[in-house]
Amino acid sequence: MISQALFTRFSLGARVLIISLCVVAILVPAANLLLPPEHFAHVPSHLLPLWGKYLCYAMLALALDLVWGYCGILSLGHGAFFALGGYACGMYLMRQIGPRGVYADPVLPDFMVFLNWQELPWFWQGFDQFWFAMLMVVAVPGLLAFVFGWFAFRSRVTGVYLSIITQALTYALLLAFFRNDMGFGGNNGLTDFKDILGFSLQADTTRASLFAASALLLALVFVVCQFIVSSKLGKLMQAVNHAESRVRFTGYRVEHIKLFAFVVSAMIAGIAGALYVPQVGIINPGEFAPANSIEVVIWTAVGGRGTLLGPIIGALLVNGGKSYFTAAFPEVWLFALGALFVAVTLFLPHGLMGLFKQICTRFNKRSATAAKVTPLMKPEAAE
Repeated sequence: MISQALFTRFSLGARVLIISLCVVAILVPAANLLLPPEHFAHVPSHLLPLWGKYLCYAMLALALDLVWGYCGILSLGHGAFFALGGYACGMYLMRQIGPRGVYADPVLPDFMVFLNWQELPWFWQGFDQFWFAMLMVVAVPGLLAFVFGWFAFRSRVTGVYLSIITQALTYALLLAFFRNDMGFGGNNGLTDFKDILGFSLQADTTRASLFAASALLLALVFVVCQFIVSSKLGKLMQAVNHAESRVRFTGYRVEHIKLFAFVVSAMIAGIAGALYVPQVGIINPGEFAPANSIEVVIWTAVGGRGTLLGPIIGALLVNGGKSYFTAAFPEVWLFALGALFVAVTLFLPHGLMGLFKQICTRFNKRSATAAKVTPLMKPEAAE
């Protein structure tokens, strides 16, 4: 049934992406674990968390595209949902440290002992269980998105006003998580993780497994988003994007359609954040910075919003370029990023995917024109 759906409902590019992610999830860890370091195809261990981080960013861009590209909701606060998912995973990893911390407290994390906390706060309860932490990874961002979206969409806040409110939301969370009395590590955040599910985070096998999980979950989330946008609900989301008043006039509850997309998008962002934290080894309030959310918008715009495939490509390309240029040209990288966004807005309003479609359309038109102009060979007269 799944293979049939891939061929009937998914485009060729979507099928290639899904298959490629599954192949990468197998080959890259195998190239790291099975091939010797002197082999030309060996993948160094330090690249696994870096590439895994790129995949998490791609999932975050995919989440934004679901609401911006298909519902017309430009969120400048999706970094907040990403960070909340990361904090939920980080809380689980902190609880796993136990007596191996600097202060050897079996229950309280090191920063709580340092700040003279006497007991574990109530909102930390349950995070010693993996299943509970993973539930919170999707529940906390989803609940925040539901509450925020319920009031915003019912009040019919749209356009730039909604974008500003989402940015204010992430900035408010940034200020709140910076406070030491919030119980989330203050400006230092959560770090010094030891293991996950009993496996050391420094082991090559764990890093390879986290990379594979990132690739496979990105493929799974892409499939889910593809099913959503190709369904009747997905058509309604696109209709809301192009003509919200007409959709409302036909009797549909537009606020419910927006709310569904916004909540699902927030939950996907939370999953991306949860995969991000064990691979980078830290989560702090800096992840709530509005600039991070703006970068996600740039990735989506570069790849091409409203395509699902484009934001993934944009996130991988921009972050790969960022890793290179911040080392080669650290002084001009931010200017280059801003210039990239301006150039895409002016010359590539539909991103790289839009450019690719234009090239394919022109090529097909030229091929069709050439086929019509070419004279047909007349059969020779019979002797």
